[in-house]
Amino acid sequence: MLVLLASFVNEPKLPYKKAGLTTQQAAAHLLSRFTYGAKPGDVADVVEMGLEKWFEQQLNGDLADPILKEALSKFDDINLTNTEVENKYPRNAQVVRFAVRDGFIHRDSVANAKGPTYREAILAYRKTKGYKPQQELYRQFINQKITRAIYTENQFRELMTDFWFNHFNVSLSKNQCAAYVPAYERDIIRPQVFGKFENLVLSTAKSPAMLMYLDNFSSAGGSMVLNAKKKPGLNENYAREVMELHTLGVDGGYTQSDVTQAARILTGWTIAPMGDNGYGAGMKNVLAKIGNDKLHKLGYVREGDFLFAKNRHDNGEKVVLGKKFPAGGGYEEGVTLLKMLAHHESTAKFISKKIAIRFVSDAPPQSLIEKMAKTFLSTNGDIKNVIITMVNSPEFWSANALREKTKSPFELAISAVRSLDANVKQPYQLYSWINKMGQQLYYYQAPTGFPDRGQYWINTGSLLNRMNFGLALAAQRIPGITFDLTALNKNKEPESAEAALVTYSKLLMPERRLDATIERLKPMVTDPNLESNVAAAAEKNSASKQMGLMMNEDANLMAEGSDLKKLKGKKALTSTITPLKTGNNTMLAQVVGVIIGSPEFQRK
Repeated sequence: MLVLLASFVNEPKLPYKKAGLTTQQAAAHLLSRFTYGAKPGDVADVVEMGLEKWFEQQLNGDLADPILKEALSKFDDINLTNTEVENKYPRNAQVVRFAVRDGFIHRDSVANAKGPTYREAILAYRKTKGYKPQQELYRQFINQKITRAIYTENQFRELMTDFWFNHFNVSLSKNQCAAYVPAYERDIIRPQVFGKFENLVLSTAKSPAMLMYLDNFSSAGGSMVLNAKKKPGLNENYAREVMELHTLGVDGGYTQSDVTQAARILTGWTIAPMGDNGYGAGMKNVLAKIGNDKLHKLGYVREGDFLFAKNRHDNGEKVVLGKKFPAGGGYEEGVTLLKMLAHHESTAKFISKKIAIRFVSDAPPQSLIEKMAKTFLSTNGDIKNVIITMVNSPEFWSANALREKTKSPFELAISAVRSLDANVKQPYQLYSWINKMGQQLYYYQAPTGFPDRGQYWINTGSLLNRMNFGLALAAQRIPGITFDLTALNKNKEPESAEAALVTYSKLLMPERRLDATIERLKPMVTDPNLESNVAAAAEKNSASKQMGLMMNEDANLMAEGSDLKKLKGKKALTSTITPLKTGNNTMLAQVVGVIIGSPEFQRK
C-alpha cells in the first residue's frame, strides 16, 4: 500500500490536462467531489500545495482538526459506549417499567397514562435516576454530523463516512436499534472508510445497530439454552440484504436457497448483554457465572458488544454459492461466508460502480467500473486503491463528469455555509432546513439508504425549498449562523445587483463557466417580491411562474418549460441596473440567496 501511495504522489498521474482542464479547474473538480464544498481560497490553496499532495492528505484522512475538536466539545454524549447509552438513555417503555418497579407510579396507572400527574411522575423519576430522553442523544448525534461536515479538515473521510453509512444503512426510525446508531457510525464506519472492504462487512455484521436493524440478533437454529423463554427461529433479513445490498448486488448471481443457507450460517450472531437494564440484562448474570474461559471452550465468542451464541446456532451442513460448509462449523463459518461475499467478483463490480456513481456521475462509464473492479480484486478489496484508480482514470476528468452530480439537501446546506465561510453555532437549525428540503438524516427506513442519483432529489417542490433556503441563509435569518458577505469580496461592495451577481457567482462557484447562469439569474436579483413569492410557492409546494421558468432553463435539473425571455417585459423582472441597498445589504443578500438556490449551485 505504501509503495502504491508513494508512486501515486511522486509520479503524478492525474490526467486532467488531457481532458483540457487547467490546474485551477482540476483543483475545483477535486474539491467538488472530495469535500462538502470549497471554502473561499480553497482552489488557490490546492493549486499551491499540488493536486496530488492534497489528494494524498485527504486519502490519509489524519490532518489535525483543532477547530472541529473545539466545536464538538459541547456535545457531551457523542462518545458514549453502547452500554453507557443503555444506562443513560433508556427507552420510554423501559422508564415506565422501571418507575413501576421502583414504586414511583402504580402499575394500574400505566394503562391510562394520560394527564399531567402521570407525566410529572415520569419526569420526576427520570430526574431522580439521571435518565435522559433519547431524542436528546439523537439531537447531539445529528449536530455532530453537521458540525463535522462543515469544519473538518479531513473532508474526504467525512464524505466516505456518509457513503459507507448509507451503503450499510441503519435507521433511527427503528426504535430497537436507534440507541446504537451513534456508536455504529463512530466506531464501525468512520475509522474504516479507506481500509479493506471485508473489514467493513465483518464489523457491520457484528454491530448491535445492524444486528437489531435487520433482525439477525433474534435468528436462531439451536436449543436456546441461554434464553429458554423464546425460540424465534430463522430470520433471513440480514442474509438477504448482505448479499443484495452490501456485497454481491441484486444481480450478483445468488438464489433464494443461498439466502436461506446463509441465514442458517449466521444463526447465533447476536448482541452481548449491555448496561444494567439494557438488552440481554437477564442473560448477563448467566454468562458471568459460566465465565469467559468456559464460554470460549464451549464455542461461544464475545467481542465487545457482539456475541456468538453457540446454543442458538444451526450446526447442520450448508451450501452457499456452491461452497459447502460442513456441519459443526460454528462462529468461523460465518466469518468465512462474509469474507467470501466481500471478495466475490460480483462484489468488486457492485462496489466499484457504487463508488463511481457517488464520485463521478450518475451513469459512470463501464470502462471505469471495470478498471476499479480489477483493482478491487487485485488488492483484496482495498478501498483506497480503488479510489486511486478512479481518480487516475480519464473518465473521472471527462466533460461528462464535470458538474454532473446533484447535491443532496445535506450537501447543499453544508456547501452553502462552507462557501460563505459561515460560523455555525446552532447546527440543528440547518438540520431543520435539510429535513424541509427532503432529507431526514439518519431516518431513511429502507436498508438501501438514500438513493444517490439527482432525479431522486430534484422536483418542483424541493427546488422551491432550496431557493427558499438560499434566501433565508443569505439574509441571515437562520438562527445561529453568521457570516460577512462583504468580507468575501475583500470588503468591496459591488456597484449594482448585477455586478454583485457576477462577482459572487464566481466566488461561490469558482472555475465554472457562468455566463449563461448569470443571464438566467439577472431578472431574479432585481425582483422586489422574489422572497415572498418563493416562500408562498414553497408553502403551497407549487411553482410560481417566475420560479418555474427560471428552473426550467436548466435542462438537466428541470422538466421542460417556457423560456424565461417571455417574461423580460414584465415590470417585476426588469433587468435594469439596480443600486445595492447599503447598510443592511438587503440586495446583496438577495443576490447571494439567488445564487445558492440556483440550478448551477445544486451541481457538484
